[in-house]
Amino acid sequence: MRIATWNVNSITARLPRLLAWLESSGTDVLCLQEAKLAEEQFPFDDLRDLGYEAAVNATGRWNGVAVLSRVGLKEVVKGLPGDPGYDGSEEPRAISATCGPVRVWSVYVPNGREVDHPHYAYKLQWFEALKAAVAGDAAGSRPFAVLGDYNVAPTDDDVYDVAAFEGLTHVTPAERAALASLREAGLSDVVPRPLKYEHPFTYWDYRQLCFPKNRGMRIDLVYGNAPFAKSVTDAYVDREERKGKGASDHAPVVVDLDV
Repeated sequence: MRIATWNVNSITARLPRLLAWLESSGTDVLCLQEAKLAEEQFPFDDLRDLGYEAAVNATGRWNGVAVLSRVGLKEVVKGLPGDPGYDGSEEPRAISATCGPVRVWSVYVPNGREVDHPHYAYKLQWFEALKAAVAGDAAGSRPFAVLGDYNVAPTDDDVYDVAAFEGLTHVTPAERAALASLREAGLSDVVPRPLKYEHPFTYWDYRQLCFPKNRGMRIDLVYGNAPFAKSVTDAYVDREERKGKGASDHAPVVVDLDV
């Protein structure tokens, strides 16, 4: 079974690449982030033509998550139970579903913006709610994983130059502590192998030639429980999908399971 996560940075902008990648990659389940459209605009028919069902939590121009599956789609839950909300409303940042023998969450963790910004506090609160929401599945006997754009680099090795991020979000002790706390619920980091260079970065800014210079970050993560982690036979970053015209600024993270 092949499961992947990909921040597509707008399905509308990325649809031809998304459909082509699904056809060529052999992916059974894909967790998507940053759909950036309303649910009624989602390309259900195009995906159905390729054999995929879709569960979607999306409301408009920003955020939006989905799970695509060709191995079944059941027990769908839209949103994060206990979501703290931001600026008076909940944002479409989480969706969960059971796909064949595996249960998955697709999450788009708040960015945080700046350390002294209210969005940063919201980010830490969101992590607390996520831990509480997944604790039961994390401790269960069924393979389970939380996949998505976490907007946190777990270690200094997960950024091209930690000095370049001094004082910025994504690398702060509090954010990394939130990740550590999430792992304490019974999840481990399924670290992909790099297909090029030493570190398996998943995101490269569009600006300043970051991708050609490999000035990246590993912020798209797969956190799986023990049954999930024991089933992993391979994991890698499909760096090729970051290349060329019309690419997202994130690359897919692909995990193969023997389940």
